[in-house]
Amino acid sequence: MMMVFALLDHPFSQSSWLAWSIHPSTVVGLAALAGLYLWRARQASPEKPVSGARRLSFFSALFVIFASLNGPIHDLSDTYLFSAHMVQHLLLTMLMPPLLIAGVPGWMIRPLLAHRTVRVVARAVTRPIACFAIFNLVIAMWHLPVFYNAAMDNHNIHILEHLMFMTAAVLMWWPLTSQLPELPRLSYPGQMLYCFLMILPMSIVAVYISMAEQVLYPAYASAPRITSLSPLEDQLLGGLIMWVPGGLIFMLIMSVIFFKWAARGGDDAASAQVDWKPRAA
Repeated sequence: MMMVFALLDHPFSQSSWLAWSIHPSTVVGLAALAGLYLWRARQASPEKPVSGARRLSFFSALFVIFASLNGPIHDLSDTYLFSAHMVQHLLLTMLMPPLLIAGVPGWMIRPLLAHRTVRVVARAVTRPIACFAIFNLVIAMWHLPVFYNAAMDNHNIHILEHLMFMTAAVLMWWPLTSQLPELPRLSYPGQMLYCFLMILPMSIVAVYISMAEQVLYPAYASAPRITSLSPLEDQLLGGLIMWVPGGLIFMLIMSVIFFKWAARGGDDAASAQVDWKPRAA
C-alpha cells in the first residue's frame, strides 16, 4: 500500500498527461476498423438498425485501444514503469474486448461463416477450452523474460505482442459475450466455472512476477526513475495489478452472470444466447 501512495505522491517530472504522443500505425488501423464498421452498419435492414448502444460500445472499444497505445499510458509503460505496462495490458484484455464484441451485431460477421474454412476455424478457436488455452498461453508466454525483453527491445515485436494480446482476449471473452448463436456462449453455470478457472493461470503468472527477487525485465531497471519506487518495487506493484484487479474483474463478472442466470432461469446453453426469448406461458 505504501508503494501505491508513493507512486501517486511523486511528480511525474518526465511525463505529462497533456503531452500525447500519437503513433500513426494505431490511427490508421483504428480508422480502418471504424470505416469498415460504418460501412457494414449502413447495410443494416430498416427493421434492425445498429442501435446507438452498440455504436457507443464499439467506438468505446476503439477509444480504449487508442488511449492504451498512445499518449501517457503508452509512454509510461514503454519507457518508465512496468506497473503502467500492466495497467495497459488490463485495459487491452479486460475492458476493450467485451466492448468490441457487444458493439458488433452477429449479422455483421455472419457472412464470413459462409466460407467453409473460416467456419471450421472459427468453431475450433471459439470453443471454451480453446479460448481458455489460447488466452492463458499468450499471457504466460509474453511475460517470460525472454519474450518480454525482446518486445521491449524491438518495436515490431511489441506490436505483435499487443496484437496477440487483443486477439487472444477477444477469444477469451467470446464464450461469455458471443453475439452469434452459431458460435455460442457457454451456459450460465458453464460461464461461472469458466470465469473461476480463468483466475488461476493469471494468478500464477502474477505470483511469478510479484515474488521474483530480482528485476525480470532489464529495460525498467535502467529506465529513468520518475517515481520513488525502485525497479523491484515497481515490478512487485505490476504483479499485484495483474493479480488483484484481474481476479476481481472475473469475480464481478461471475456476480453479473449469476443474476442473469437467475433472471432467465435456464441451465442450458440456449438460455444464455443473445437470441434467447422467454417461452410463452
